[in-house]
Amino acid sequence: MGMAGLASGARFLGPDFLAGQANFSASPGFRFTDVTTQAGIAFQHNTGAFGGKYLPETMGSGCAFLDYDRDGWQDVLLINGCDWPGHKKTRTTLRLYRNNRNGTFTDVTSHAGLDREFYGMGVAVGDYNNDGFPDILITCVGQNRLFRNTGKGTFVDVTNASGLGKRESFSTSALWFDYDRDGLLDLFVCNYVKWSPEHDIFCSLDGKHKSYCTPEAYRGETCWLFHNRGDGTFEDVTASSGIFDSSSKSLGVAVLDDNQDGWPDLLVANDTQPNKLYRNQRNGTFRDEAVEAGLAFSTEGKARAGMGIDAADFENSGSTGVAITNFDNEMIGLYLPTGRGFEDIAAQSGVGMASKNSLGFGCSFLDFNLDGWLDFAVANGHIDETVRNIRGNVGYAQPPQLFLNTGNGRFHDVAGEVGGDFDSPKVGRGLAFADFDRDGDLDLLLTTNNGPAYLFRNDLLAANHSLRFQLVGTKSNRDAIGAIVRVYTAGITQLRMVKGGSSYLSQSELPVTFGVGTHDRADRIVIEWPSGRTEEYKNLSAGRAYLCTEAKGIRPLEGY
Repeated sequence: MGMAGLASGARFLGPDFLAGQANFSASPGFRFTDVTTQAGIAFQHNTGAFGGKYLPETMGSGCAFLDYDRDGWQDVLLINGCDWPGHKKTRTTLRLYRNNRNGTFTDVTSHAGLDREFYGMGVAVGDYNNDGFPDILITCVGQNRLFRNTGKGTFVDVTNASGLGKRESFSTSALWFDYDRDGLLDLFVCNYVKWSPEHDIFCSLDGKHKSYCTPEAYRGETCWLFHNRGDGTFEDVTASSGIFDSSSKSLGVAVLDDNQDGWPDLLVANDTQPNKLYRNQRNGTFRDEAVEAGLAFSTEGKARAGMGIDAADFENSGSTGVAITNFDNEMIGLYLPTGRGFEDIAAQSGVGMASKNSLGFGCSFLDFNLDGWLDFAVANGHIDETVRNIRGNVGYAQPPQLFLNTGNGRFHDVAGEVGGDFDSPKVGRGLAFADFDRDGDLDLLLTTNNGPAYLFRNDLLAANHSLRFQLVGTKSNRDAIGAIVRVYTAGITQLRMVKGGSSYLSQSELPVTFGVGTHDRADRIVIEWPSGRTEEYKNLSAGRAYLCTEAKGIRPLEGY
């Protein structure tokens, strides 16, 4: 759909759905409060920087929301780096914070068996053995780590036993998804470039002093695809699946059903290399169709520096659009499906010019004010603290952005209007969202490079309602990753996919949230499970969360 069609469609649907919302254009409809300290989250990211200017030091680390103990409350996982060999000063590990259900968290890292030191980058959460408890994949510089959840509040390192061991790389984002729809979660891992401390290259801006290299200084590396055998082990199918591509320099990955055939596809954001759209061929293989789809390059035909990524139906059209964050002086790519591929509408949407002087990393589509239109959040920050000396208009720390969807094909940055010091400059990297306090709206977690993490609580000001759905697969994978939920309310149809990954090195919660404005119920919802089963429910009350179990029905969750 072109912009004219989008705008007219939004105007046609908008007034009825937004009736009575006087604050729709005047106010964002919500406020942020920085609750990091009062929540008990005390985290400091360690890049290991000692003056050697190692490439991974610029990249930051990710974060995740997960309900590791299955108590119905989202917990927080923050990934960390460590000091480099030969330059040890401190011991740093990832941190797992258990939700105390009262707005505070307790650090349970040691008790959970996660008090391990490695140079962590990203995180993917998924129940790969279908035992009901989420497992954790940590991507690293070096060896990635797989931690199996015992269901007793602890994790066991099963990296070697699972077949994922003995693979050294510079891995970044990752996600769990069931690409062959056999009910078992498979694993996709992004790799950046061929780098190690032993093969570090000397780059310099002045010919004398070492500076951080750009990715062009290093050869690319293929992403990896691992097939879940169902016995706790994985088979490397990177080559046989068509994923192998040693020219890639991958930083972000999102799952989507691009052609709406019920089979999950993958979109990979590459840094200085063409992006990849791996379309699922439904026979265990993928085909890269990014060039044909218009997603590989910028509108000028240039490979941009893709960092973070998300895919969602932000125009309520029934089709999935895409956002890819890029380097400074490169606008965010905001793509709409046209039926023949994708069109980059960043420039006319209000996102393009507003993002041109920022370097974007983590990003997510979510409905902050619950008005039924997906908004867009971006974590920004440069890679080098000396950047101010190079370019006058760009800083190292940069304000995050929060683009409110006005429902007519345009976005407006309201980061400076939502409070909580949200728009203060940060060296932003990871970004994830969840309803951690179970009040029905979505809160935000943001990581910074060599700095703290931030937890922003969302407090709704508008009288808008949400519906939340937690899906449990039976024939499908237990997390129901890949399921599509549609909510129909007052002429508007909204779509969400249950998905892992997206953003940058991070993962948001698996439950899906729909805003329905001031309406007190949804006319109907339709769930398309990965197994192929479709279920429909009618006349659901808003302001509630629901547990949907495949083939067993739906029931309200208590406590909302």
